[in-house]
Order: sequence, then C-alpha cells, then structure tokens
Amino acid sequence: MTIDWSWISGHTDDLTTLTISHLQAALTAVLLGLLISLPLAVIAHRVRPLRGFLLGASNVLFTIPSIAVFVLLLPVSGLTRTTTVIGLTIYTLVVLLRNTVEGLDAVPVKTKEAAKAMGTRPLRTLLTVEFPLALPVIMAGVRIATVMSISLVSVATYIGDGGLGQLFTDGFQRNFPTPVIVGVALTLLLAVVADALLVAVQYVLTPWKRRRA
Repeated sequence: MTIDWSWISGHTDDLTTLTISHLQAALTAVLLGLLISLPLAVIAHRVRPLRGFLLGASNVLFTIPSIAVFVLLLPVSGLTRTTTVIGLTIYTLVVLLRNTVEGLDAVPVKTKEAAKAMGTRPLRTLLTVEFPLALPVIMAGVRIATVMSISLVSVATYIGDGGLGQLFTDGFQRNFPTPVIVGVALTLLLAVVADALLVAVQYVLTPWKRRRA
C-alpha cells in the first residue's frame, strides 16, 4: 500500500478545511455535553433517588449504535451539522456525567463541612470547593469524551457530514488508499494533540497538585 504524495500536496486546502470542520464538530459536542452534564451531575450527586435514573438513562443512550442515532435524528434536524453535533453530544454524556458525579462524590465530607462552618453558601461551596477538587476526575472524562468524539465524527459521513471521514468514503469508492491513510493519520493526530492540550489545561487549573508534588 503506497501513498501518493502528489495527491496530498495538491489537496492541502481541502485537508485543512476538513480537519477544521472535524475538530469543530467534536469540540462543540464536548462543550455542549459539559453544559448538560454538569448540572445533571450536581442533581445526581445531591438527589440520590435521581442518581440511578440519570446514570442509567445516559448508559441506555450510549448503547444505541452511532449510525442509528444519526438516522433517528434526520427527521428532526435533517442532513446538517446540527445532526452530527447532537449525535456526538449524546455519546459524550455518559462519560462526562459519570465522571462528574464520581468527582463530586470523592470530595471529602469534612472539607464541605468546613466550608459550611465558615458560612459559605452552598452554591459558592460547589463552585469554589467541590468543582475544583473534583476537577481531575472531571478532566479525565473530558479527555475521554474529546478523543471519542474526534473518532466518531467520521461516522457522520453517512449523513453527508463527517469531516475527515469524507476521505475514507472517497478512498474506498475509488479504491485509492491515500485519502484513507491521510484521514486516519489526521484523525489520530487530532486526538493526540487535543488530549495533550487538555492535560496542559488540567495542569494549569490544578496548581495545588503541583505544590503537593
């Protein structure tokens, strides 16, 4: 299996456009997943009867095949980027929701009681004590969700989107391996770079861990 380097040099603009489109879809889904999962996780953490229901519902959504999710969304949002983002967001929820709940559960009770004894209001305790201490576990979920979303964007090729996944379709249809190889390489590169950047973000946001080390 050989690579046609002239094809790559002749399609740099297209590759750049597809890479940006791929990344935008994945990151948008992760951000939306965070916006949805954070308040749901707080509810699941504090209202125990709802915990099993919320986590169970997210697990059920995760079991639906990705292609089926996109197909089911077509009557609602059509062949648009919106369908891709909604589908990817659904898959991020199970990781982000569970990790956020586990992170909040891991916050020491004595720490929360100390904040309460100092007169800190519950919302401020959540924002300034619980979420910061839960951040390492939450960020682990964000990293998993981001890499997973980057890999799943390609599936949206079946509905006319898919970012770098369009290279797979093009290569297979023409029995031309170069686009497929390039698409796989760029997808892996995006995942590695995104994960490394998130590790750096976590490092910056958790200075107390550096001091402890």
